[in-house]
Amino acid sequence: MTRIRAPRKRTRTLFEPQKINQETSVNRRLFSRMAIAVCTLAAAQAFAQNKVVMGVAIPAATHGWTGGVVYWANRTKAELEKQYPGLQVIVKTAGSPAEQANQVQDLQTVSKIDTLVILPFESAPLTAPVAQVKSKGVFVTVVDRGLTDVSAQNAYVAGDNPGFGKVAGDYMASALGGKGNVVVLRGIPTVIDNQRVDAFMAAMKGHPDIKVLDAKHGNWNRDDAFKVMQDYLTRFKQIDAVWASDDDMAVGVQKAIEQAKRGDVKLVLGGAGSKDYIKKVMDGDKIVTADVTYSPSMIADAMKLTAKARVSGQAMPGTTIIPSILITKENASKYYFPDSPF
Repeated sequence: MTRIRAPRKRTRTLFEPQKINQETSVNRRLFSRMAIAVCTLAAAQAFAQNKVVMGVAIPAATHGWTGGVVYWANRTKAELEKQYPGLQVIVKTAGSPAEQANQVQDLQTVSKIDTLVILPFESAPLTAPVAQVKSKGVFVTVVDRGLTDVSAQNAYVAGDNPGFGKVAGDYMASALGGKGNVVVLRGIPTVIDNQRVDAFMAAMKGHPDIKVLDAKHGNWNRDDAFKVMQDYLTRFKQIDAVWASDDDMAVGVQKAIEQAKRGDVKLVLGGAGSKDYIKKVMDGDKIVTADVTYSPSMIADAMKLTAKARVSGQAMPGTTIIPSILITKENASKYYFPDSPF
């Protein structure tokens, strides 16, 4: 008779659990390394996908402030291309709205930009060209001189233009003791000029004994401002203060006053914080006693914010506003940069 043996029970040794743990540990390390490799590859692919061609469209250096804009745009281009190797920045300057509109179209069709940072030469003529570029999928950041249709932009970076006008108006009213005759020089017809002037006029309404005699466009230009001020001096026999609303226009204003040998003007208030006018404030100039900040370096802020958002794929704030601050003799040294182009 054949004897059938029962199956022998397997006895687990003391060393087997350790062996199992070692295998598990090895598997975990291999999985971890694979996960890291996958994440690294994904990050590299994301970086490749986020290579950005950014066009920067700005006015040519037609006056001191835009000269500062051109300086800061080119300086920031070099900084950003070094910081982000996958980023290409193309800076274009224009001497007219029509030229800038053509440049915007060429940046999209020829240079194949996917990002546009634009400081419009004028608001209305650039709104449709920028809207068309945005409709092609280009991310648009508008700087300073806003468009007439905000749907044509993804983001907006600017100084505090209503604040600029209010700070100037409040200071002028205080300096005049709440009474006197004032003339105003406006900038180029833009959204920001409207915001500034509206805020200044609102400040004046609180002082019924201050009369605003007239407000004309000097186009942020010394020569144009000189002509406007000549007209004011011819028509008005008593002018107590001039809101030039821009330091370049203030130069033309002062030249006209000096040529006319008028001694009735007690105050000329510009704006934007040029080094020459801040120096006048620091030195105690008799009729230039204050200024209001509005730095051309805001183009650099806009380019940096846009580049970071586009390369990283992160969202950019819809609106970024840089405050306008009153500059007086007490704080002027903080805003004086003698090596600046503006």
